[in-house]
Amino acid sequence: MHEILTLQLGHRANYLASHFWNVQESYFTYDANQQVSPVDHDVHFRAGVGPSGEDTFTPRTLIYDLKGGFGALRKWGGLYEQYYGTNDVESLWRGNVVEQREAAIPRSEYQKDLDAGAPMPRKPNKETVRYWSDFARTFYHPRSIFQINDYELGSTMMPFERWESGEDLYGRLDMEHDILDRDIRVWAEECDQMQGFQIFTSADDAWGGFSSKYVENLRDEFGKASIWTWGLEEETGQVEKAKKLLRTVNIAKTLQDILLQTSMYVPLTLASRHLPPYVEVDENSQWHLSGLLSLAVESMTLPSRLRHQSAQSGGLGDIEAILNVNGNQRIANLQCTLNDDSSLQEADGAVSASAKDSRVSTSNTDDLVLEDELREPNLNLDIDFTNIESGRSGLSIRQWKRKKHVFASVHSLRGSYRRDGDTIDEDQAAFLRKRRRLASLPVVERHYSPLRIKGLRSVVGRVGDMAEREAISNRLAEIAEAYQEGWDSGSGDDSDE
Repeated sequence: MHEILTLQLGHRANYLASHFWNVQESYFTYDANQQVSPVDHDVHFRAGVGPSGEDTFTPRTLIYDLKGGFGALRKWGGLYEQYYGTNDVESLWRGNVVEQREAAIPRSEYQKDLDAGAPMPRKPNKETVRYWSDFARTFYHPRSIFQINDYELGSTMMPFERWESGEDLYGRLDMEHDILDRDIRVWAEECDQMQGFQIFTSADDAWGGFSSKYVENLRDEFGKASIWTWGLEEETGQVEKAKKLLRTVNIAKTLQDILLQTSMYVPLTLASRHLPPYVEVDENSQWHLSGLLSLAVESMTLPSRLRHQSAQSGGLGDIEAILNVNGNQRIANLQCTLNDDSSLQEADGAVSASAKDSRVSTSNTDDLVLEDELREPNLNLDIDFTNIESGRSGLSIRQWKRKKHVFASVHSLRGSYRRDGDTIDEDQAAFLRKRRRLASLPVVERHYSPLRIKGLRSVVGRVGDMAEREAISNRLAEIAEAYQEGWDSGSGDDSDE
């Protein structure tokens, strides 16, 4: 079934994942007269049996959050209270029991309507959504939910902000419980032919340290599995200088560690100031911001869960094989557009600037890019999920956008839009990719990768002790080298890192 196991690490990651699961739930068909969904639900969901013998279908996911981060979500996911019980303390202790309970967080109106089976539940909005669980439509298995009681969400006394705090937390929990054995193994053993893991995590706070060590253990245990990491970063434009510096250092440490083990790393930031005019989001609402992020993430990974009878299906390993051109390019940049089909068709067929690459001066290249099969469609991807502020290292926005180079890319187009000649067999596709590489052109399934490694190195070089600065800076330099081969900016400096 080519299952994918999801890990949700942190509060912001859970907002994004809740949108993701809501979309997956919308693909289900309950009427025998409806057309069968092209999505293979077994990739992301597992079948089970509830306490009353009813069939259940719950996400293959593990959810980690701090104390106070789950909102009104029930301890056992809403399906299994009868099976697991709710009074474990009394079963172990026969003496007098004095209970001290915090006031329960009230359920949102949307959740109340869902529980009541209302045909038209009241829609959530940015005022009524206080936690990611307030708008979640799916039930979770009890084995999916892990509350971390060492830290409390939003605490000012002991904030969960420093990368080292997450690293230490994972080490303590792993020593006490053996996290892979307790949390992962039972899920992995249920899979027939697992594709791999997709991990949603914050990268600019302590969850970056937690996820780095988690991915390291996953790679040791599942050596050949695809591990895709989606690293969430907050926009730093209006943040005070000290916190902005801390977040940048956290990102650098996350990249330093996680890129050694992950198959593909995709940074995710929503810069509300740089969105196209037709998109309106409230930058103070995680519900809004994560919704737009989820739209792009869900669309990009959609081929990995299509039924194998579909010609458009493709696993995580297939996508990473295209993006990782030279074997050590594990950072990808996610972009999208919400334009309609007609605008895509108007842009199609135009040769982009990157198709005529200044790195290749031979006349053969000019002939090659004029051939139809080597043309690159200009899709005008006007929403970029790269952290522009931390990546452009003193450049203006216009200069930063010009310093993008295409190594490889993958398109995931939704709707009725399709270019003539899109359907080609695998041998032909491999042949075209080889031709483009021989011509030093980007692989035609395009994905932009604007690099920001030098910007991180310049910041990290000013903080921390000498040994730590040198180790992180050297590692980031190695990462940048993977994207320098054949690159010529026309300038004499090294600003293209």
